[in-house]
Parts: sequence; structure tokens; C-alpha cells
Amino acid sequence: MKGQLIISIGREFGSGGHEIAQKLADQYKLPLYDHNLLDELAGRNNLDGDVLKEFDEAGRKKLLSRTVRGMNNSPEQNVAQLQFDYLRKKADSGESFVIVGRCSETILKGNTGLISIFVLGDMETKIERIMRLYQKSRKDAEELILEKDRKRKKYHNSHCRIKWGDSRNYDLSINSSRLGIEESVRILSQYIDARRKMQEAQ
Repeated sequence: MKGQLIISIGREFGSGGHEIAQKLADQYKLPLYDHNLLDELAGRNNLDGDVLKEFDEAGRKKLLSRTVRGMNNSPEQNVAQLQFDYLRKKADSGESFVIVGRCSETILKGNTGLISIFVLGDMETKIERIMRLYQKSRKDAEELILEKDRKRKKYHNSHCRIKWGDSRNYDLSINSSRLGIEESVRILSQYIDARRKMQEAQ
């Protein structure tokens, strides 16, 4: 692979964004970072991985959050910052990877190898997917989708200027309900290949 490639995947819960990210990682033979990023950080910093996961992708409580001499009293903020710093170091080192969430489309913006994607879906399709994957009733699946997306939106918007899901923040947004997972991956691969070809020609 010539040049650095960083694929950032933002996603609605139930849209298949993680599955799409995994398929792209497999196709381009790249490491995929998602929740496993916390395990790596825990090992490197001698921290409890379960505690990190408790505050993963959680919005900081602005009224209670204070920063003094670079230290913040918000565990949500500190866990987010650990991940942001780690991703920036990986990007600055020239590593290629796929990253799911973690405000990566914003914190890595300006990196020439970055391609940012947002995966959304129709509510009915997302409900059916969550019912199937988590063996939930229709009502429970819909409530879980709304809760997860509310959490992701709060997390993203507490760290980024442009709002979560706003198409202006991504290179490409795709509704996976229209074509399905496999065809969405094919279309995204075409876009990624075209971008890489253009980058190599510069």
C-alpha cells in the first residue's frame, strides 16, 4: 500500500457501521480500532480496562468539568483525551488504520491520508438488525437505538464544533439500508480507491 490510509467511520447504532469498518479493514489489510483501543491504552498506561470502558464515548459533564494546569476532573474527558492523543500519535507516525467513532473525523482532520465516512440507516432496517443481533423485541430494539445514538451524539458534540452526523463533517455519508452492507462496502471501496489514486498522482 502506497501512502498512509486512515479510514474514519462514524455511525448510527444499528446501521452496520462497525461491520462495514471491519470489512474495509480486512480488504485493505489494516488494523481496526474501536473498543479494543481501550485495552491497548490500559496495557500501555497500567490502567483498568473495565474502568476505561465505563467512560468510553461518554459526553463530559460541562458544568462539573474543570481543567487546572492541564488536569481535568472529568473521567469522561480524560478517557476521551487518552484516545485522542493516542490516535494523533499513530497518525503522526504514518500508521495506516481504520478507526470507528472517537471523534476521529475531527481530531485527525488535516491528515492527508484521512478519509472520513458516516454510516446511517433507516430506522426500520436498524430495528430489524438489532432485533436479530441482540435477540430483542421491536420496542426494546428501538429504545436501545435511540439511547445509543443519544449517547454518541452527546459524546461527539461535547468534543467537536460540527455536530454528530452533519454531512459537512465527513467526506462521504452513506445510508446502508439502501444497498445493504456488502454493496455499501463496494461503493465505499470505489470512493477510497479513487481518493488514493488522486492522492498518489499529486
